[in-house]
Amino acid sequence: MEILAVIPARLGSTRLPGKPLLSETGRPLIQHVVEQVRTALRPTRIVVATDDHRIVEAVEAFGGEAMLTRADHPSGTDRVAEVAARFENADIIVNVQGDEPELPGGIIDRAVEVLLRDPDAPMATLATPIQDASIFENPGCVKAVIGQNGRALYFSRSPIPFHRDGPPVSGPLGYLHLGLYVYRREFLLKLTTLAPSPLEGTEKLEQLRVLEAGYPIAIGVVDEPSVGVDTPEDYRRFVERWQRRHPL
Repeated sequence: MEILAVIPARLGSTRLPGKPLLSETGRPLIQHVVEQVRTALRPTRIVVATDDHRIVEAVEAFGGEAMLTRADHPSGTDRVAEVAARFENADIIVNVQGDEPELPGGIIDRAVEVLLRDPDAPMATLATPIQDASIFENPGCVKAVIGQNGRALYFSRSPIPFHRDGPPVSGPLGYLHLGLYVYRREFLLKLTTLAPSPLEGTEKLEQLRVLEAGYPIAIGVVDEPSVGVDTPEDYRRFVERWQRRHPL
C-alpha cells in the first residue's frame, strides 16, 4: 500500500509571515516538520506542497522532496489534492500541517490506522480529551463530538457538548480536534470538487463540508495534542523548547 504524506506550506501566513523558512534553530521550520513525519512508519513517501520556489529550494537543500503547486488554492486541502492527483498509485493521502514541528510520528501512524480499520469511511482524523475549561470555551479550539461507532457527529468552535447539569465529575469536558487528516485518494480528489456547504461557511470549518454531504469521518482519540506554530509567540516558545533539547 502506498501512503503519501503531503505537507502544504506557503509563505503568505498573515499572523507569521515567512513561517516555513523561519530558522532560529539553525534549520527552517519546514525541515522540522519533514523530520517529524520521517519518524512515522506508515508513510511511504513525503512531499512538501508549496506555491513558492524558495520553499522548494529550502526543502531540496536538506534532502526533502517538494512540488510547486498553483498559488491560488483557497485551502491547504486543495493544495494537497493537487499533489495527490499526480500520484495515481497512492492509496492513502495524509495531510500534515506545515506548522507542526513537534508532531510525533506515532500520531500520524495512529491516524492512518484509524482509517484502515474503518473500510467504509473515506477519511479519518484525530481528537484528544479536553480537561481545561479555557480550551473547551475557546472558539479557536475546534471541538469534535464522537459517536459510539468512532465517527464524527459534529465539529464546532462552540463548547460542545453542552453540559446542562454542570461539568462532568469524571472524564473530559469534550474532545479537541487535531488538524491531521487521512484520506482515501479518490475521495480527496472528489472532496475538492464539492461546493462549500452552509455549515462550513458558518463555522469556517472545512470538515463540515464532508459531514453535510453525508460522508462519515472516522476519529481516533490520542492522549496528547501536538503544538502548532501560528504566531510569533508560538515560534519563540518552540525555539526555546528546541534549544533546551539541543543545547550548544
